[in-house]
Amino acid sequence: MTVLDDLWRTIETRKSADPDTSWTAALLARGPEKCAEKFGEEAIEAIIEATRGDRDALVSEAADALYHLLVMLASRDVTLDAVLAELGRRQGLSGLAEKAARRNP
Repeated sequence: MTVLDDLWRTIETRKSADPDTSWTAALLARGPEKCAEKFGEEAIEAIIEATRGDRDALVSEAADALYHLLVMLASRDVTLDAVLAELGRRQGLSGLAEKAARRNP
């Protein structure tokens, strides 16, 4: 997970960077809604490549989607650690049981 941790730290430092010198800072400066929109665009591009079967293109688009997911999280002050903790909480649960628990709290 070191690559994601490093990327997360970079994104966090870009919150205070000059938007004229950093794509991440520019995206964050446009607000959470724009960050979410950009993540959605990148997720759709990953889906398209998954259906086409071009492995290299899918790898590239998945990397873009992961980056933009982290930027979207940062725009709302949701940390990578919080998301990883939630994944850890779910570990060992059946996906079906986890979904049922969300419907019946």
